[in-house]
Amino acid sequence: EKGGGGRGRAEDPAMASTFHAYRFIILHNRVACSASIAARGAVKIRMPDASITGSLLSRKLHFKRNRVLGVRSQAADALPSTSLQIVWTGKSATDVVREFYAGVNRRDLDCVRDLIAEDCVYDDLIFPQPFVGKKDILEFFRNFTSGVSPDLQFVIDDISNDDSSAIGVTWHLEWRGKPFPFSKGCSFYRCELINGKRQIIYGRDSVEPAAKPGDVALVAINAVTSILERFPNLADRF
Repeated sequence: EKGGGGRGRAEDPAMASTFHAYRFIILHNRVACSASIAARGAVKIRMPDASITGSLLSRKLHFKRNRVLGVRSQAADALPSTSLQIVWTGKSATDVVREFYAGVNRRDLDCVRDLIAEDCVYDDLIFPQPFVGKKDILEFFRNFTSGVSPDLQFVIDDISNDDSSAIGVTWHLEWRGKPFPFSKGCSFYRCELINGKRQIIYGRDSVEPAAKPGDVALVAINAVTSILERFPNLADRF
């Protein structure tokens, strides 16, 4: 106990040691988890059960109350053990999308197959309808890889990595290391954890057009919206 004019303060050594150890566990695992997330982006922390932390708090308050009343506290003798667990949850969505492009570049359809969910929808906007289901999507990529030179490769310019399920990508094509004309693209992918494996359930590609109308496109959009304002029922035909 500290003397002096101020209020005295007492600490149970066992209680203090337990709480200092608990804080150390949190700090240690937070650092380890941050490093793992930076490297893979797919780490989950399991915190101690709420009943345990609640028990620790209530026992500490009970200890302080007993000290005021002059009663010896035995709370530290029955403190529950606490621990944190870092659980590996597999590939991140960013990993899956990167492997998808790498598989296409290698013309490795077996790799691509494992990354696509059975009911995946792939919407390439240069086609009138999306490809639905793994079988149709693989057939599309089979036609692409068999009909295009293996020297033509996807190059990722930028990819998001903050979301565990939704991924945005900007990319372009290169032929033998040189940019291919009219090949810039932007894609969106949504992934889900299915039977312990993260897979793509939806994808959309928007590719740079060969014809670039510029301001003419704005004139056309303005003309169409003016017509719709006069005849709103036409929108039902889209």
